[in-house]
Amino acid sequence: MNKKELLKAYYQMLLARSFETRVAEQYTRGRIGGFCHLYSGEEAVAVGALWHLRKADYVIGSYRDHAYYLIRGGDPAAAMAELFGHSDGCCKGKGGSMHLFSSDINFMGGYAIVSGACPIAVGLAQSIVYKKEQRVVLCFFGDGATNQGVYHEALNMGALYKLPLVWVCENNYYAIGTSVARSSAQESLAAKAAAYGMPVETVDGMDFFKMQSVAERAIARAREGKGPSFIEAKCYRYRGHSMSDPGTYRSKEEVAYWKKRDPIPRLKAAIKHDFEAGDEEFDAIDEKVRKLLDDAVKFAEAGRELPAEKLQEDVYAG
Repeated sequence: MNKKELLKAYYQMLLARSFETRVAEQYTRGRIGGFCHLYSGEEAVAVGALWHLRKADYVIGSYRDHAYYLIRGGDPAAAMAELFGHSDGCCKGKGGSMHLFSSDINFMGGYAIVSGACPIAVGLAQSIVYKKEQRVVLCFFGDGATNQGVYHEALNMGALYKLPLVWVCENNYYAIGTSVARSSAQESLAAKAAAYGMPVETVDGMDFFKMQSVAERAIARAREGKGPSFIEAKCYRYRGHSMSDPGTYRSKEEVAYWKKRDPIPRLKAAIKHDFEAGDEEFDAIDEKVRKLLDDAVKFAEAGRELPAEKLQEDVYAG
């Protein structure tokens, strides 16, 4: 990758992290309500996994979905307004934090049901086969999803029909407050997936370079009609499961260990070393992100909730 590309990756990771910081601020001020799950710490997984996708490809994920939407090209202002519950949000304020969606960028949504996106990803991939398209579906989910029945059904169907799927498991070691060691008889989530006869890889999800390299191979395989692949990205969320979770089940030493492996300063250091990039270049990106999010918050603050008479619009019934 050249310098321009790597600075773009840095920008995307910083945007995702900074957006979550702003969301946390607004949540504590009471402007955002309901469940809210932040992605801080896992940015290299999303940026790396999405790096080689085309605009026509589909992305679908779990309820920790802000970063997917932003990196895919979603408008930060529309996302912030959605979290505020305002009508100018990307889902008219009806979805909120866990249900961002935009067909304009082929982000087919975040899903609050654990592993709920997996069978939908199979349906999307099957539609690609029916239409004889050259698209790929990339599906994100957490380690907790791998203990759900519908998850195994989805992986089985994807492999059985050789669908153009890339499964990305963000193994941050905790399903809410329960560790993988306490909840899964097989701690290797890649080994679980291997039972379905597809290529599996375990990768350092805190390393952008490794993440995008693994994803590139999986995406190319899916696009060539060779079927799905599974990526277990080992990563860590710096905050609790949700805004209401103090994270007391984790030791300070454990959190400190993972913060030393923060993907954003690691990428910044690599760019500085390989291209002799100066601080002023990063300062310019930092300022761009700050202004973008200042504007996003102002946009959300100026919005209003959807009128009651429009609540039943966009709903299938009868």
